[in-house]
Amino acid sequence: MTVPAQHREFLDDVLPKISRDPRVAGVAVGGSIAHGEPDVYSDVDVLVVVSDEAFNAVMAERFALIGSWVDLVAGFTGEHVGEPRLVITLTGPRLLHVDFKFVRVADFGERTSDPKILWERDGALTRALAAAPLAKEPLDEQWLEDRFWVWVHYAATKLGRGELFDVLGFLAFLRETVLGPLIAARAGISPRGVRRLEFAAPEEARELRATVCGYDTKEAGAAVLASIELYRRWRGDVERRDRAEELAVRYLADVLESGGR
Repeated sequence: MTVPAQHREFLDDVLPKISRDPRVAGVAVGGSIAHGEPDVYSDVDVLVVVSDEAFNAVMAERFALIGSWVDLVAGFTGEHVGEPRLVITLTGPRLLHVDFKFVRVADFGERTSDPKILWERDGALTRALAAAPLAKEPLDEQWLEDRFWVWVHYAATKLGRGELFDVLGFLAFLRETVLGPLIAARAGISPRGVRRLEFAAPEEARELRATVCGYDTKEAGAAVLASIELYRRWRGDVERRDRAEELAVRYLADVLESGGR
């Protein structure tokens, strides 16, 4: 694996600083570096593994600690992605996106992909991984089917009202939440929204272009219809909500025929 020079230099610099804290049991990296596919645009996902008894104290000091490890340009916590243990940062002076996630030793083994251990104290991280199996998160396609046609009706109402910015946001949401994960499932990769689809599934990614449009009512309507077509082709073995599908698609057709506002 070749790690870009900036990322490698960052890790070489920060690792000794973190390891000096006796409360830290080890440091690992996740994301593209752990998966062996980093490039110059990749984030650095740093896992700071803390002894269980010191975790609360370290969490209270985390911004000060990060500031002592790196040139902290900006940072905020990850509640918006359901992860308050995460601190999302830009480090400088040459900007680099670095995510610092603080975890207890007892929780380090809970994972959906394997991190790469960079340093550990007395084998604590290796033991934690060995004690817990890797937990895969399969795509819940029934969850998607139960919601998809409600979402289609929502898009139709926004088209009818002429709220095209909302429709554009909705189309991005469908790609991120529905179509991208369905493509990933077909390609046998972990679903991560639309990330790296151009490389992992180039044929499907080309088809996905039909769901992208400009600020135009007809283009937006065509993009919603393309989203429906792709969803129908790519959804798997689910209990189909046929009545919801029929009525939502009919409602959309009526809105498109009327031209909206």
